Amino acid sequence: MPIKSYLVHPHDGKKEELLQELSTMASCEVVPAQNMEIIALVTETETKQEEEVLKARLESIKSLKLLALVSGFNTPQ
Repeated sequence: MPIKSYLVHPHDGKKEELLQELSTMASCEVVPAQNMEIIALVTETETKQEEEVLKARLESIKSLKLLALVSGFNTPQ
């Protein structure tokens, strides 16, 4: 079960839009920073294929400027 955490940077003025879109996605937990224009994102998927689909969906979000992987691990099943 892949679990990954990211720092997410929105395009200027798009933080709220990005928060709303990320919040609707399954397998995602979203934590906005209180004092900066960044978002912490934790994803948990069941399979490698599900992880790849989620990553592609994240990368297609227009309000997202940068998605930086902070850590990731895979729990053996």
